[in-house]
Amino acid sequence: MNSILPVSGFTPQQRIDRLVQARTRLRALIEHLPEDGWLGPRAEHLNPPLWEFGHIVWFQERWCLRALPDGSLAASRLNNADALYDSSAVPHDSRWSLPLPNPAAVDDYAAEVAAAVSARLLDHADPALAYFAELSLYHELMHIEAWWMAFQNLGYAPPYPLHTAGYNASPARTTCAAADVELGSRTEGGFVFDNEKWSHPVRIPAFDIDTHAVSETSFAAFVDAGGYQARTLWSDAGWAWRTASDAAHPLYWRKADGAWQARRFADWMSLRADAPMLHVNRFEAEACAAWLGRRLPSAAQWQHATTQAGFSWGVCWEWTRDAFLPYPGFAPDPYRDYSQPWFGSHTELRGGGPVTDPLLKRPGFRNFYLPYRRDPFAGFRTVSPAAAGS
Repeated sequence: MNSILPVSGFTPQQRIDRLVQARTRLRALIEHLPEDGWLGPRAEHLNPPLWEFGHIVWFQERWCLRALPDGSLAASRLNNADALYDSSAVPHDSRWSLPLPNPAAVDDYAAEVAAAVSARLLDHADPALAYFAELSLYHELMHIEAWWMAFQNLGYAPPYPLHTAGYNASPARTTCAAADVELGSRTEGGFVFDNEKWSHPVRIPAFDIDTHAVSETSFAAFVDAGGYQARTLWSDAGWAWRTASDAAHPLYWRKADGAWQARRFADWMSLRADAPMLHVNRFEAEACAAWLGRRLPSAAQWQHATTQAGFSWGVCWEWTRDAFLPYPGFAPDPYRDYSQPWFGSHTELRGGGPVTDPLLKRPGFRNFYLPYRRDPFAGFRTVSPAAAGS
């Protein structure tokens, strides 16, 4: 059972400070929205920023302030808030047409909720409140990353430059011996999400793995070799996506004077050998890995490799070959829709990218996206071909 709700060793003031820091980061993005950006275009992978801002505040209020001992909810500080912002109940396509409060009204709502949460944290030595304050913090940090993804997708200028080049990308591999890998978290490890519960061993055979994520120029070699047209490199699902989307090269790429360029927000840049390949989906990643005569790592292989000297991670989310599935004995935490609706349909990623908050850059953190998503700051690395038992 998942009745344990672990928390990190923050003081109440440290929790307050981290919530303030996250909101400051969100407001920096808000200040860089274009004049018509509060609603933005309708798309499956986007939310209207006006809805998303209100949803972030609603989530914090719902979990930190409104829960009653009998399991019901007290009234929100904002009229009709549940009907507007409950992502479990509000259909995605409807979010552009809801009677959303204007930005000034959401600002007032945000200020009122933040003040009440801060006061309650200082007044109550309550482990449940500490847990829900951390849940709200990480929820906001993940939405902030989604805003960065939207800025990239829509070509908006960001609050500050994002540096993705300069890491040591000299091609190298490290060999890992067969091992029993501990997947999942222990109860004493601080805050974790329900999909990380709980620790269990997984036996993996020996393998070798790239020490760095595949670079932009390495992926360009796959593109130029006709990788997008080579059916044998693609899984059935991957080829179905490629043909349906008519993809012939990565998202945000173009040819200029015979050379590939990648768009970073509003600017076009030459490809670099010391920049990780970003914005590829699971299908593109596994096809390139097959072209290299290799494959994507399992989550257990990836996590085990983080213990090896010379293994560099944290420059991009990294696709694994694993479906996002529950660990043995899974039970949902109070926010029941964080993980369980997505098991089986999504693919697991590890690592953390250039806009991921350091609090979420843990080897054991399990990110998950639909395998056809190209908008995340996601790349990949490769491992040795399949061997018996691997």
